[in-house]
This record gives sequence, structure tokens and C-alpha cells, in this order.
Amino acid sequence: MVEYKDLYKTFDAPVLAGVNLDIPTGETIAVVGHSGTGKSVLLKTTIGLIPPDRGDVLIDGVSVVRSKGKELERIRRKVGYVFQNAALFDSMNVLDNVSQGIEERELLGLPRAEIVRRASEALEHVNLDPGAILTKLPSELSGGMRKRVGLARAIVGRPEILLYDEPVTGLDPVNATVVHRLIQQLAGEMGVTSIIVTHDIEGVLPIADRVAMLDKGKIRFVGTPDEFRATDDVLVRAFLHREVPTDELLEIV
Repeated sequence: MVEYKDLYKTFDAPVLAGVNLDIPTGETIAVVGHSGTGKSVLLKTTIGLIPPDRGDVLIDGVSVVRSKGKELERIRRKVGYVFQNAALFDSMNVLDNVSQGIEERELLGLPRAEIVRRASEALEHVNLDPGAILTKLPSELSGGMRKRVGLARAIVGRPEILLYDEPVTGLDPVNATVVHRLIQQLAGEMGVTSIIVTHDIEGVLPIADRVAMLDKGKIRFVGTPDEFRATDDVLVRAFLHREVPTDELLEIV
């Protein structure tokens, strides 16, 4: 469903330096790594928010890099994006925020009642009561509820792929667990392909089919959660166990 082909991207310094990764349809994959390793940049290349300097991203066999205009729009309609910190519009109520996830031309042609129905259905998918929150502003919601409204916005357009950028940042452990379970639930109910960029490795391991670790702009490790836990790779083990690097490890990092 998603293929990253020899991706390179440099800003002030190289961020992606030859990323290759294939993600089959229906898989949930966690992309982990230390801060500044290019995780969020990789996620944004998936739908062309950041163009790579070299390489390509294929969505269902179609090049994102070479696609323009309507073709790129068609690709993006297959994808729901869950932004870090939810990124809700402060001046819009929950109904209007969630409905932003419906493709614009479709949204303009929908009766108000159908928009409310679609938004309510999406909110119910993420275990929120539409009747209680549709008219509320983001400032009236808890952090966990705002995260779930962001999830609802991502799924209301019925995507085939969901991209999660640090979905539990800023949440307490209980709400983080709730969000991770929702990600797992949505993957099962909707059959979507899920890519989760996260620092919360312990929280994501129980819900991921595979884990990919970025280091120095490349995929250093990819495998199942059990393989991730069992690997002898010194950097992976330091990341997993939150160990402070030794002088020897700092040379690798």
C-alpha cells in the first residue's frame, strides 16, 4: 500500500539519507527513533507535504512525487492524517472541525443533516458522544478528547491509510493507552493501513504488526515487536530500555 523508495531529504543537514520501506495493505507499523531522526519528515513525504530531494513514495502503486493537481488530490483522499497535538481549529466547534476531514467538493454537495450524520458516526468510532460535544469548542474539551476529535476528523473521509504523528504526545498514561487502543480498534474495524510515528515505544509495541527504527536518515531496524525486543542491536536496545548512551554508543549515534 505504501512504498518508500530511496528517499533523501536535506534541510540544514541531511534528514533522510536513503530510506527504503514497504508497508503492505492493512499493516500497522510504528516508526520510532530519537528526536531529529526524520520520523515526522518521512510521514509528511507520504502525501507530498514535504517533497523529497531524491527518491519516491508510492501509494497503491502511484507515485506521490510525480503526481500533480487532481492526481495528487486523489492520492490524498485515500489518506487520513492525525496531527501532533490534534491541530484543531480553535474557532470551530467539534462538528465543523470533524467535517473538515471530508473532501471539499463532496462536503459542498452534502446536506447539513448528512454532514452531522457523518461527523457523529466518526465520533462514535472514537468513543465520543456526538450529542454531548458536537457544538463544543476545542477549548471546552480535555486533552484526550481533543486527540479523539482529531482521530474522528482523520477517519470521517473513510481513508484507506491513516498517518499518526506522535498521537499520544502530552497525554497522561491512561489517555495514551486509550488512544493506542483506539488506533488498534480502527485498524481492525476499518481495515486501514496505519503508520504511527512515536516516541512512546512501550505503548505502541502491543498494537503494532512491525516496528521500523530510523537512525541517521536510514532504516536501521525493521521487524516484529518480538524481534525488536530480542535484537542485539546496541542502539535499538538503548532506545527500548531508555539507557543513557555510553561513550562507545555515542560514536554509533
